[in-house]
Amino acid sequence: MVLRKLFRRQAEPDVQIEKGLEKTRKGVFLEITRLFDRSEIDDELFEDLEMLLIQADVGWDVSQRLVKELQDRIAAERIVNPADAREVLRLEMIQLLELATRNRKVKILQRGVPFVILVTGVNGTGKTTSIAKLAQYHQGFGRTVMLAAGDTFRAAAIDQLKVWGERLDCPVIAHQQGADPGAVVFDAMVAAHNRNVDVLIVDTAGRLHTKHNLMAELHKLRKIMQKHVPEAPQEVILVIDATTGQNGLVQANEFSKSVEITDIMISKLDSTARGGIAFSVAKELGTPISYIGTGERATDMAEFRPDTYVDSLFFGEGEGF
Repeated sequence: MVLRKLFRRQAEPDVQIEKGLEKTRKGVFLEITRLFDRSEIDDELFEDLEMLLIQADVGWDVSQRLVKELQDRIAAERIVNPADAREVLRLEMIQLLELATRNRKVKILQRGVPFVILVTGVNGTGKTTSIAKLAQYHQGFGRTVMLAAGDTFRAAAIDQLKVWGERLDCPVIAHQQGADPGAVVFDAMVAAHNRNVDVLIVDTAGRLHTKHNLMAELHKLRKIMQKHVPEAPQEVILVIDATTGQNGLVQANEFSKSVEITDIMISKLDSTARGGIAFSVAKELGTPISYIGTGERATDMAEFRPDTYVDSLFFGEGEGF
């Protein structure tokens, strides 16, 4: 059986994701693709593949697992063509990423009832810009959106959110620096109800060095929200900076101990990120990866799709197996 036909691409690539991952695709993943441009499958292929996967931020354990599964499939199916082996690797990588989408819950939004999104993440991960992207995303469906500047620890975070609010014609509920985040959220919930807002997106402070205080603060915010909307927040998004590599996974683990994360957004994939962090997150956390950031503009965000993501890491427009 010719694997090229069996594992043909199932979906057309998303142009936005392709462009956003162009730098990543031309880095380590280009070297991975070229590994299979050889006449036969040998031990050196597997050794080099494992090394490159680790360099791509896939992580030690996940890299070993992918290589072992590839070896097992090659042996079981008696594959001798390196190009067919490459397609098996593609399929294994997609299946791994599907672990991070399988448990994604269906979100039900009702007009005029605030759907509350709590956004968390370490300072510097692109959290505020990601909030703007989420706002633009929901506005694209015709929903009304309001922002709440719950990160009162940094004046810059408040100012930046206000700037985005003006750009997106989106109201921002904010207090002064150092104010009680709970008071900001309370005012935002009241305002969202009074104005029949569809989506309320709440920024939070990203301070891992005070994990106990962070957990207590987020618990407090949740209780305030639930006084107005019992099921709020319906979505708790953790923003992970793709450029931080395996440190991003460490941050995700720390936050998941303090907060019940429902979704993950991987930001800054348009820069020098090596792209492999998504595989580590999928394997180690199992939390759904729902969105990826592919640029600085509010429109530079896409829903995460495993097949599109893998194909965009390996191929440009018009390319494929």
